[in-house]
Amino acid sequence: MTAPFVPQIALYRSWLAEQRGLTFSTYEEMRQWSVRDLDAFWRSIWDYYDLQSPTPFAAVITERKMPGAVWFPGAQVNYARKVFRHVDAAHAAGLPAIVSSGEDGRLVETSWPELRRRAAALALHLKDRGVRPGDRVAAYLPNIPETIIAFLANASIGAVWSLCAPDMAAPAVIDRFKQIEPKVLIACDTVTYAGRRHDRKDVVAELRRSLPSVEHVILHSEAAAPAAPDALLSEITARTGAAIDAFEPIWLPFDHPLWIVYSSGTTGLPKPIVHGHGGIVIVVLALLGLHNDLGCSYHPNSFGERYHWYSSTGWIMWNSQVGGLLSGTTCCIFDGSPGGTKDKPDWSTLWRFVAQSKATFFGAGAAFFASCAKAEIDLAAAGDLSRLRCLGSTGSPLSADTQAWFNDRFAALSKSNGSTAQANIWWANISGGTDFAGAFIGGNRELPQTPGAMQCRLLGAAVEAFSEQGRAVIDEVGELVCTEPMPSMPLYFWNDKDGARYRASYFETYPDNFDGSGRGPVWRHGDWLKVNPDGSCVIYGRSDATINRHGLRMGTSELYAAIEALPEVLDSLVVDLEYLGRDSYMPLFVVLRDGVAFDDTMRAKINKAIEAGLSRRFLPNEIFAVAEIPRTLSGKKQELPIKKLLLGHPVEKVINKEAMANPACLDWYLAFARDHLARNKA
Repeated sequence: MTAPFVPQIALYRSWLAEQRGLTFSTYEEMRQWSVRDLDAFWRSIWDYYDLQSPTPFAAVITERKMPGAVWFPGAQVNYARKVFRHVDAAHAAGLPAIVSSGEDGRLVETSWPELRRRAAALALHLKDRGVRPGDRVAAYLPNIPETIIAFLANASIGAVWSLCAPDMAAPAVIDRFKQIEPKVLIACDTVTYAGRRHDRKDVVAELRRSLPSVEHVILHSEAAAPAAPDALLSEITARTGAAIDAFEPIWLPFDHPLWIVYSSGTTGLPKPIVHGHGGIVIVVLALLGLHNDLGCSYHPNSFGERYHWYSSTGWIMWNSQVGGLLSGTTCCIFDGSPGGTKDKPDWSTLWRFVAQSKATFFGAGAAFFASCAKAEIDLAAAGDLSRLRCLGSTGSPLSADTQAWFNDRFAALSKSNGSTAQANIWWANISGGTDFAGAFIGGNRELPQTPGAMQCRLLGAAVEAFSEQGRAVIDEVGELVCTEPMPSMPLYFWNDKDGARYRASYFETYPDNFDGSGRGPVWRHGDWLKVNPDGSCVIYGRSDATINRHGLRMGTSELYAAIEALPEVLDSLVVDLEYLGRDSYMPLFVVLRDGVAFDDTMRAKINKAIEAGLSRRFLPNEIFAVAEIPRTLSGKKQELPIKKLLLGHPVEKVINKEAMANPACLDWYLAFARDHLARNKA
């Protein structure tokens, strides 16, 4: 592939003019149409991407409200069916479905027919084991082709998929899976990361003991003689036969549950968010196609397209990566550390994979790009990157300095490899969330680029920055809100029968008629946003107390559960200071029992508890022993006020001492904040 080819959003705009008689003078004019006339916009996406249903839909949207909007009632879809529609054409063009690799550097291609056959074999096995539409299948697997195959097998029979990464410790996985009562568990017994093999047999055994609903365990193992599971994934997916060849995914209602993902808040168990087949398919196609500019790999305009977004299976970007298959795009996946080992850091690892896999689009977390820039990597030494035409970033704000650093390197690279696209490399920087498995803000290949800013609010995304008074503002930092429904917003939370937890998570800040205008509830996302006068956007970080370690979110309550289980720890508080492209800095404050020494041994014990209960990804940058944790009169830890103090907000604006149970303890935190801010300015 060589760029520039015709941008996907230009093709769509031409289609609107030809098929709908719609023309727009600017992108913002088109976006305003898309959020004003939801029916016409989402119907156009259905038709443009040739979504099919054996039964007609009665309407695009029945009620224009949040929560509770019903999309495409009467329509039937299936995520896997949309993927498998590409098998014959893509294979005839000689293109693979998946290109995969890991830390051993070995490249493996999975063909489109093989993808369909292996998924069909597993689907029939699950049906034989009694899995029916609506049953949950839980997976504890790394970022390998088998995970995608297992997901498509589940989707094809209407089972509800839920996935956790094998770097997560057993307690964190159990907290998620026990809520959804899975019927089947698919798990790996080992995983490789940063040069080390990690045994997961004990975790799998603990999951089995702690999940009484599981009736069947399927093991993915590379061992010559693995522990005796109910079944081996490799044996199941190796099967062939007439029934497998004839298998087709079943038609399902548009809002049939597809998967359950988890987004942690500051209290309670992780939120089990349910998304539907139809909503995910239609939103992902629009996001990846129109805004990430991903084309079908066998289409002449985008022939040879290959999509790589580095992710673990614990991040929503894994779901986005798999979404490339919906449009017939080859997906390139990498399993392992993006930065080498602790002893031998190597931030060129993924760039070598991009070269070897011939990726045309490479996305990763903003922290990855920042680490590459700090390491001053040599892109020219990574191999032939000439096919790469686009970079994507998400997870946390990408700084202008990091983006400019790469712009300079690619401009220099283009002079030697002849890539016109790299002379001014295009960035598809996006911001969205696990909550709706999509993006609110992202890229547009036709718009100007400004390092440190995202190009636009997306089509169909009625996004605003709200002031403290609940009014949309331009060129000011405010709360990121969405004022109109989108098809991929959650159907519901699992076991949230009256919807109270769902409403509290997104609609409590701006409830029904919050501003007296008569408008319904507005979705509050939990990010700081500034919309610039030219329509570009800057995300400044989380506006709540949720931990966001390089895109992976974790509730503070989960961290406290791990730490405060230690007998030496009486109380604790953690804040994450990820903000506008700065390095994520997460200090942990602990109150220890009298007589307990705060030394290296104690620090190591706390870190070990976090690793055992959650994951190494959530280890704090520093740990501090304090006399007290600031609390409200009702006993709530004051995470957000302390976070705001450390970000430089004046104390009188963020803390009401009259509402505190222990205001005297603030003196220590104020002094700490002054020192922290002074160090950051230095």
